[in-house]
Amino acid sequence: MSDWKAKRFWKEVCVSENPEGFGIALDARPVRTPAKRALHVPTRAFAEAIAREWEEQKGVIDPRTMPFTRTANAAVDKVAVQKAEVADMLAAYGDADLLCYRAEHPESLVARQKAEWDPMLDWAEMALSARLETRAGVMHAPQNALVLKNLRARVHALSPFELAAFHDLVSLTGSLILGFAATTDRFSPKAIWKISRLDEIWQAEEWGQDEDAEAAAAIKEAAFLHAKQVFDLLRS
Repeated sequence: MSDWKAKRFWKEVCVSENPEGFGIALDARPVRTPAKRALHVPTRAFAEAIAREWEEQKGVIDPRTMPFTRTANAAVDKVAVQKAEVADMLAAYGDADLLCYRAEHPESLVARQKAEWDPMLDWAEMALSARLETRAGVMHAPQNALVLKNLRARVHALSPFELAAFHDLVSLTGSLILGFAATTDRFSPKAIWKISRLDEIWQAEEWGQDEDAEAAAAIKEAAFLHAKQVFDLLRS
C-alpha cells in the first residue's frame, strides 16, 4: 500500500472574482474539486475562509483541517448535480420533524418538550407560514399537505451551496424547523443545538452521562456550528 500523501507545493494563495463567483488560486493555479470541476463560490467571505485553510497547510495536506473546502466541494460535486433530489430529501424531514413527536411520560420530560419545542413551532408558524402539529408517541402521522408543500418550496429555493450547509443543519438536529431557525439570526446556534438534544440531555440528567455518547455529540455539534458558519458566509 502506498503511503504517498499530497504536500504543499504553493507559495501564495489568492482569491479572485470572476463571472461564476469567487475562485481560489494556488500560485495562479485555480483550485478544483475532487471531480476536477472549477471551484467557484458565491461570496468573497466564503472564498476567503477556504483560502485561509489552504494557506494554513504546512507540509502534508490534511483534508481533515479543511472543513470549508470540503463543504464547497460537496456543493459543487454532489449537491449541484442532484439539487432537486437533495432538496426533496431534506424537505421530507418536515413530515417527521423531531419537534412534533412528544413523550407521553414522564411528566417532567413532557413538560420540558412543551416548554422548549412549542416556541419553535410557534416561530415556524409566524416566520415560515408553516404550522406543524404535535403527536404523542413515535408512530408517524402525516402533516398537512399544504404546509409541507410550502416548506418544500422554501427548501427548493436554496442554492446548491446553501443546501450543502442546510443538509447538516437539518440532518444533525433531525428537524426541518430547527434547520430553518439556524439560518436566521433569531436564535443562538448553540441554543438550537441544545434544543435538538433535549431528550438526550434529560436522560443524562436522570441516569448520568455516557462518555462515548457525549463525545459523539460533541463531534456532531462542531459539524452543526460549522454548517451555520457556512450559511452565514454565503449570505454575508
